[in-house]
Amino acid sequence: MKATSLSFRKRVALELWHQRENSIRREHPLRQLFWECTLRCNLHCRHCGSDCKTATMKPDMPKEDFLRVLDSVAKKTDPHKVFVIVSGGEPLMRDDLEECCAEIYAKGFPWGMVTNGLYLTPERFRSLLKAGLHSITISLDGLAEEHNWMRGHKESFQMVDQAITMLVKAHPLVFDIVTCVNRRNYAKLDEIKEYLIQKGVRHWRIFTVFPVGRAASDPDMRLTGEEFRGVFEYIKATRQEGRIHASYGCEGFLGNYEAEVRDHLFSCQAGVTVGSVLIDGSIGACTSIRADFNQGNIYKDDFMDVWEHRYHPYRNHDWMKQGDCADCQFFRYCRGNGMHLHDGDGKLLLCHVKRLQEA
Repeated sequence: MKATSLSFRKRVALELWHQRENSIRREHPLRQLFWECTLRCNLHCRHCGSDCKTATMKPDMPKEDFLRVLDSVAKKTDPHKVFVIVSGGEPLMRDDLEECCAEIYAKGFPWGMVTNGLYLTPERFRSLLKAGLHSITISLDGLAEEHNWMRGHKESFQMVDQAITMLVKAHPLVFDIVTCVNRRNYAKLDEIKEYLIQKGVRHWRIFTVFPVGRAASDPDMRLTGEEFRGVFEYIKATRQEGRIHASYGCEGFLGNYEAEVRDHLFSCQAGVTVGSVLIDGSIGACTSIRADFNQGNIYKDDFMDVWEHRYHPYRNHDWMKQGDCADCQFFRYCRGNGMHLHDGDGKLLLCHVKRLQEA
């Protein structure tokens, strides 16, 4: 499949999607709010974009500070329509996590979390459910050998395996498993798929590493061009097979693979429907963005005032028309790719279509 030769039908779909995205950018309704509640972590993952550590110079954010943000949000929009995603670091490093999330839920906000699963014991899981847990995402990067290598902990796979068993039984809790494809586990995607199916997992999200944080200098994280294309062929075939619902992560415009490997066409919702409060109070968007595109700080600004009147770099990507994007035929649909794929100077770190063309 060529990345550049879009069919007429696909171009029509992309054009309709483009018009829809224009409307959403004008309205920019807040629908997801990340809370980076801690930078502490109990693992040392090879691909970590945040470079989190067990001990960090930045203390956990007091829950009262984030709850004041939610009060600001609730004055301007229906809290039931804003999904709070608790992230880190590793959220389970906080002993008061359940207390924090129970108060988030009491204010009318549904919430979920992203976790590596190492501290997700049965007792902790039950307490999270009592605090109103709506959804959860857990990472699995292979079976025991590959996963533990990736995560830097000999018991990581064992705990993830236990966590998946609990999640499958906890209907109607919404959950998915995410896998970071790298040079070491690429050839074992079938083994991972069969394991997940056997466990009863229905939703499997696959992503590839972008060159930020530890992954930027680790050659084992960067797929070859052939492997990169192979990931999308694999997802496409798995979706056609229908035994488990596989999809590619939200990052990256994929040319002719659009509508083939995801449930929607590409769009970066950072700063459009997705906001965040980072550990130091910075007001940003998707927590994958490591460059400083922050728009304010909760300790001096009102969050919703910032949301309504700033975020211009997120909602108008014309500034991205430079380098490879300057005369790209796909810029109308891609809009310069995801915000997290740009460095602090605005340079694009990874173009998915270009990689596919080179494969």
